[in-house]
Amino acid sequence: MTIADAPPRLAAAADVSLRWYPEAPYSLSRTLAPLLRGASDPSFCVQGDVIWNAFTAPAGPATLRLAPAGGEAGGPWVDVQAWGPGAAAAIHAAPRLLGADDDWRGFDEPSFHATLPRMVREARRRSQSLRLPASGRMVDQLVPIILEQKVTVIEARRAYRYLVHRYGTPAPTAGPATPAGLIVAPTAAQWLQIPSWEWHKAGVGPQRSATVMRALRSAAALERLAALPAAEAAEKMQVIPGIGVWTAAEVVQRTHGCPDSIAVGDYHLAAYVGAALTGRRTDDAGMIRLLEPWRGHRQRVVRMIQSTGYRKPTFGPRMTIQDHRRH
Repeated sequence: MTIADAPPRLAAAADVSLRWYPEAPYSLSRTLAPLLRGASDPSFCVQGDVIWNAFTAPAGPATLRLAPAGGEAGGPWVDVQAWGPGAAAAIHAAPRLLGADDDWRGFDEPSFHATLPRMVREARRRSQSLRLPASGRMVDQLVPIILEQKVTVIEARRAYRYLVHRYGTPAPTAGPATPAGLIVAPTAAQWLQIPSWEWHKAGVGPQRSATVMRALRSAAALERLAALPAAEAAEKMQVIPGIGVWTAAEVVQRTHGCPDSIAVGDYHLAAYVGAALTGRRTDDAGMIRLLEPWRGHRQRVVRMIQSTGYRKPTFGPRMTIQDHRRH
């Protein structure tokens, strides 16, 4: 949910708060962008430079307000406020969410940096304020990413929005400033209670809904993956039928802030990377070869290129948007 030019309102005193200093150029909106499932994600609200996020922490639901302060949007600090039973845990996890653990040092070694082609060099110049966020919230990332398997983004986000509105819960209140309609996405237990006809009404086919159900039946084990290294978490995730390399990579990019996990099998990504780096489209094998010089930071390179606003030339037909709700 995005609210432009919202009228100023005062939030109630936060249950817990934190001021985080990035100690470098920083953009809150660009850093958190991968976590939003589109502009109408019910668990987020963007009000100018301020971002609200509602989610379930181990102790319960929380409403988080993130506001850049002390200068231009994004720096030199971010004020973090949280409300609700999960407020303390939300504040504790906030620095990682904001990208505090993202380490550019290996990428910016002078000998390494000197070899960058023009596109990557320009992308790095424009990405000084970009960090890779680590939410640590496996269920919140895994479910919408499973919904994006083999369908268009429009279809997946429409389905996710419908299900969160139907089965999520209102965010803990932050006083009059609480964004209208801010919703905590369903917990694993709540996702598992969704009947088959509601998945159908949302436009989610039985293969994707079954994958969600299989993954969440062991929700506690799933959440423990957040404490493992990204590569190990991705490997263990793929033991679940229906979760492959693409899904696992998309998840750990967001839960772990992984700078290297590439979403092999993506419908558009290989052609995009090929066009950006060589001017020609390529396949997954070609994309891996092109990104090999930046092993350890391959996903970072992709994010940097995306952050420049680069658009590849269109090649051939687009995927058709399906509407399974009518069948």
